[in-house]
Amino acid sequence: QVHLVESGGGLVQAGGSLRLSCAASGRTFSSYAMGWFRHAPGKDREFVAAIIWGGSNTYYAGSVKGRFTISRDNAKDTVYLQMNSLKPEDTAVYYCAADPRDYNDYRTYNYWGQGTQVTVSS
Repeated sequence: QVHLVESGGGLVQAGGSLRLSCAASGRTFSSYAMGWFRHAPGKDREFVAAIIWGGSNTYYAGSVKGRFTISRDNAKDTVYLQMNSLKPEDTAVYYCAADPRDYNDYRTYNYWGQGTQVTVSS
């Protein structure tokens, strides 16, 4: 089992930055691919970013590419999502997840955090 806890959400003005953290406990963190998803009211859960194994492979949704950066620190069992140039449309609950079969399909992830709210005001 892997237990995931997100933190770092909050209220920020458009153009601002936030860094989300996802702390993992349980089984060996470094063996898992990790992903970030977001869920806004009235919308489907959306893939944001994923990082594979040691961190050499990263993937991003087109809507966040160039603004968001996913990274991981295996020594701290933590994955991060640095979010810059935030837009009101980035407002959502952000979730980290682990151990997917398909990194951009939320249905294939085995472990989820509880989510953290990000609100971007215009």
